[in-house]
Amino acid sequence: MNGAARPAHSPLASSLRRPSLVRRLVLLAAAWSLVVLAVAGLSLTAFFRNAEIHRFDDELSDTVDGLLAGASVEEERIVAPPIMDQRAQRAYSGDYWQIATIGKDQTLHALVRSRSLWDHVLTAPRDQVSALAQSPGVMVFYDAAGPERQPLRVAALLGRLPDFAVPVVFMSAEDRTPVDRDVRAFTTKIVVALVLLGAGLIAAVILQVRVGLRPLFALRREVAAVRTGQSERVHGHYPSELEPLASELNALMAHNHEVVERQRTHVGNLAHALKTPLSVILTEARGEPGPFGDLVTRQAEAMGQHLEHHLRRARAAARTQGYGERTSVAPLIEELSRTLEKIFRDKVAAIDWCAPDDLVFMGERQDLLEIAGNVMENACKWCAGKVRVSAEVVSDRQFSIAVEDDGPGLADHERGEVLQRGARLDESAPGSGLGLSIVDELVRAYQGSMTLAASAMGGLKLEVVLPRADG
Repeated sequence: MNGAARPAHSPLASSLRRPSLVRRLVLLAAAWSLVVLAVAGLSLTAFFRNAEIHRFDDELSDTVDGLLAGASVEEERIVAPPIMDQRAQRAYSGDYWQIATIGKDQTLHALVRSRSLWDHVLTAPRDQVSALAQSPGVMVFYDAAGPERQPLRVAALLGRLPDFAVPVVFMSAEDRTPVDRDVRAFTTKIVVALVLLGAGLIAAVILQVRVGLRPLFALRREVAAVRTGQSERVHGHYPSELEPLASELNALMAHNHEVVERQRTHVGNLAHALKTPLSVILTEARGEPGPFGDLVTRQAEAMGQHLEHHLRRARAAARTQGYGERTSVAPLIEELSRTLEKIFRDKVAAIDWCAPDDLVFMGERQDLLEIAGNVMENACKWCAGKVRVSAEVVSDRQFSIAVEDDGPGLADHERGEVLQRGARLDESAPGSGLGLSIVDELVRAYQGSMTLAASAMGGLKLEVVLPRADG
């Protein structure tokens, strides 16, 4: 091998790369729905967290207000009011309070604190201390670390007490872990709910797109039915957006049919216009004995053969531009086999043939009759006594007819020559030499192919591939 083999592209990968209106609409709607759901989820989570923190802050504010209202000064010492919450009496319980002053170094110095703090004091960042000093009487909230490094929510207020020289800071703190746990639980439930809602929305979008585009799919099926010959025009009733397209398609097909019919008429007129003068020339030339008459006769016959060849080609090209032609393959091969068995009864006892009953040629019967007839006649002419014909499906759009014989066959260099116009490898055999050339022209007109190869029976195998219609 000269190079590395290229990976084959699977049909699934090719279909995924092709632009798809359904996929585009579904992906667009899905992307927009996911963005909206994500924003909604983040917003709901933020609202819930803010509400929980606000409720938490209100409880802390009540404790601070209670400290401010109940604290007193006795012998220049601050005495805290009794706190009813028993958690404040239990060490590291998560419920704390403290009364402190602000030092010159912008730090807090605890004067009185709850038993729950034990050997720990509540601190505050310098910016929060500055905020307290600049805004006396305004509640300040911030997050801090507790005695056991648990997250705390702290409320602090700078106020004054009678008979106390300096302002004091009243502080209340509580473990924020339950709030964070509630927020996480709410976030998990929101995510699950939004995922289910998103899946439902995407399923609804897919259903909506499929139902909404159903008329377009129906139009595609009708156009395919016209192309395969099952119908002559688009008949369905479509929404106002598709009705003009259906009308234009019908008009285009009608125009195409008219053009094809006009071509057929012109070809027929040309055939009649040229054949009559040629017949007169042949008649007059045959009545003139001598070399000149023979020369004119031979040239006129050659002109007639070439004219017939090109007229056949033009008619085939015109027919393949039409629509609606469908021909069952099996009955036609059976008819040809019976006819050729009678013609070559001294040579061929029976033609062995097989073809599926539902195999249909997408074209006119006359064309298939000429293609299969020429090939089968050629096999009967050169066989030793056996001819086999088999038709089978090649793909969704094509089928093949293979004709084999047990005759002498052809060498490799001879197989290309027999397809040339007028080529005859054996001049002693009857015929004009145009049979296989005409077959080749007709097959090409139908975008098919014809191949010649050695047959397992010992002779020649000729296979033609033609367009297939749905059965």
